[in-house]
Amino acid sequence: MLLSKMLLSNRARHLLRDTLGELATRPSIEKRRGPVINAIVDWCQAQDIELGARLSHRHLRLDAELLGRIDETLVDLGEPALAVDLAGLSTAEQAAYGNREAKPVRETPREQRVLASLPGQGKRAGLIEREREMVDVDWRDIDLDAFEALVQVENLDGFYDVSPAIPALDPWGAVLVLYRGDYHYSGGFARLAEAWARGGKPHLYLGDFDAKGVGLALSSGATHLLIPPLAMLAERANAQHQPAEQLGDQPRLRAHAAGLPDGHPLVGPLAILLGEQRGLRQQWLGSAEHWERIALHA
Repeated sequence: MLLSKMLLSNRARHLLRDTLGELATRPSIEKRRGPVINAIVDWCQAQDIELGARLSHRHLRLDAELLGRIDETLVDLGEPALAVDLAGLSTAEQAAYGNREAKPVRETPREQRVLASLPGQGKRAGLIEREREMVDVDWRDIDLDAFEALVQVENLDGFYDVSPAIPALDPWGAVLVLYRGDYHYSGGFARLAEAWARGGKPHLYLGDFDAKGVGLALSSGATHLLIPPLAMLAERANAQHQPAEQLGDQPRLRAHAAGLPDGHPLVGPLAILLGEQRGLRQQWLGSAEHWERIALHA
């Protein structure tokens, strides 16, 4: 028999996989007909799987015999059995279970990747020797214990110019510098930041000094900001660098500011940002030699 190439949808597979577990304690389960159940019916009919009395105008009765027949047909088609969950697997890992590539649920190629700025590795054939090298790496391959501090950089153009050899980072010998990430790298960075937080080590944020930027710093678990001294910040900050569209980001910062004790070093910068509605983008922060690390929390 020539099997139809009609695919069983991911939603249909998910429903049938859940039903497998339910059938461990029940002989059969009735499902009301809707888009997903109708898709299963159409697929079964395309594969010449007889539904018989299981199918009515309103319901489809699922039992172990039917799901076993569906499983056998899937395997004959070169597809994974129902018990195999393709969600979170890379394309290569999915390939081990058959011909099906489930793009909507697969792990994306950069899901675990981060972009790191690391010390140069010396001369290599065909490449100019650089003091720093930008490395695309799986965050799980980074030994976090080898680093004493993490610097998270918001903007990609500024990231390429960042060096940890600045006075604000003097207390730490080994500093891990990472791009916070856009569509391609944000997922990997978020996972690394979560793992980093468990170690209780400093996590510094370098980015735009505006409501969105400081909010991102707080959300990422950063412990400090890297910004110019208060006097320099007050001189350079301007209304153009605190966009009106970020008003929605400000209530959280106001609540955070209210929880800071008098004299906390973040009180002055937040007064400029929230009180005067002035900010300063990362590229306008000035020489890194002048930056200070400001604690984000009390």
